[in-house]
Amino acid sequence: MTSVSRSLILALFGLLTLPACIESAPEEGLELATSEAALGAESVSQLAPCKRCPPDAGTGADAGTGTPDAGTGGSDGGVPSSCLAGPVLSSLGKSKVLTGAKMTDDVATQAPVDIRYLYLAGGLFDSVEPCTSCLSCRAGGLSCANSSGGCDWWGCWQWDQQAPGQYLRDFLQKTALQGQLPMITYYQILQTSGVPEGTAEVLAVRELGLMQRYFNDWRFVLKQIGTRPALLHIEPDFWGYAQKLGPDPRLLPAAVASANPTDCANQENSVAGMGRCMIAMVRKYAPNAKVGLQASAWSTLIDVHLNTNPLLDVTVEARKAADFLRLCGAADADFIVVEASDRDAQWYQVATLTNRWWDPNNTTLPHFRQAFTWAKALSERLGRPNLWWQLPVGNMALPGTWEKWRDNRLDYFFDHPDQVAAAHGLGMVFGDGMVGQTNTSTDNGRFLTRAKGYFGMGGQTACPR
Repeated sequence: MTSVSRSLILALFGLLTLPACIESAPEEGLELATSEAALGAESVSQLAPCKRCPPDAGTGADAGTGTPDAGTGGSDGGVPSSCLAGPVLSSLGKSKVLTGAKMTDDVATQAPVDIRYLYLAGGLFDSVEPCTSCLSCRAGGLSCANSSGGCDWWGCWQWDQQAPGQYLRDFLQKTALQGQLPMITYYQILQTSGVPEGTAEVLAVRELGLMQRYFNDWRFVLKQIGTRPALLHIEPDFWGYAQKLGPDPRLLPAAVASANPTDCANQENSVAGMGRCMIAMVRKYAPNAKVGLQASAWSTLIDVHLNTNPLLDVTVEARKAADFLRLCGAADADFIVVEASDRDAQWYQVATLTNRWWDPNNTTLPHFRQAFTWAKALSERLGRPNLWWQLPVGNMALPGTWEKWRDNRLDYFFDHPDQVAAAHGLGMVFGDGMVGQTNTSTDNGRFLTRAKGYFGMGGQTACPR
């Protein structure tokens, strides 16, 4: 996929409207980015996605008519169709499909949502163990003291007189006061390794020193959570890139038992062992937290979410992804995270000339029914519900400029929570995955309006009788 410069994006600032065709079903003539290079990059500009960003300043449509296909995920080794979301929701004291977003403090106090999420990303401390003081801590060769401008380790994204980890502890307190469930997306391998995204990132987990720091940081995260309820999302994209290297994660080396004999001495030194180790650590240090790996729709070398071939059996692709993740411990987790897109569809159309729209009428591929069919088959194969994460925030009333791009997914999901539930959806969580995308502070209040409406109507029962 060709990179797009920042100047191109800036040139789009003055764009007030785009041709009306973008509101219709996707044009089949537009080329879809399904090549190995495009999928491996997952980056179409020089702008850093939020998976790489420092903390947010605020934190310290058309109705379709289709419904998900019944699918056959319950056969061939899968789990029979049932309400997979029920047990997890019940353990959280919930019965409705959860909703939430990545939000600033200001938006979070106005939103009647179940979940608020943030990233822990950026890099790790340079020492083997977590720093005990931000004044003396160094990360990426930089001092974490405020006087030096700070560092990339999330543990010191705060006043340097406070003990490391206050940034996360503050977030946990804020969500508790608002009655919201905290969700933490842990995304550290890429930033800490300093290698290009994709294959090199997966190969980097072989390094003993890196993985010692990595597991020590993960333990530190879990200890901040303690007995609090939380949702933990481990390494988006990583498992997808790993599967692209081969169908068996046990054959992909990783420093696990050798790097973390304290918690995972019995785990194998492989990517499979890495996933199982991280889940086991959650059970040990944060027993009331729920944890999930992420399934990427492109991990099988066919991007199911962009597929335009009506002959493709997306349930087969879902089972391939599920079988890989099962070996990494996903069936021992509580849920599986799925993602629609990390950027607004209109941004992709303008900036990269690629079509990322899903047809809300479910007549022209790619469409929503295809995505829900894949998610349902994935969940039934694993026996775990899915959680839609980082759904684009754009809406069709926006002008098509910086942080105000159009997308139809927010409205579709709020219009059809029954389809989310029917596909074993645990929840739907919205947020921008890259700077410059529409977010919950720039969407002209659309997310807040839809969230208030969803809760005002009582929400969607996850397990209708």
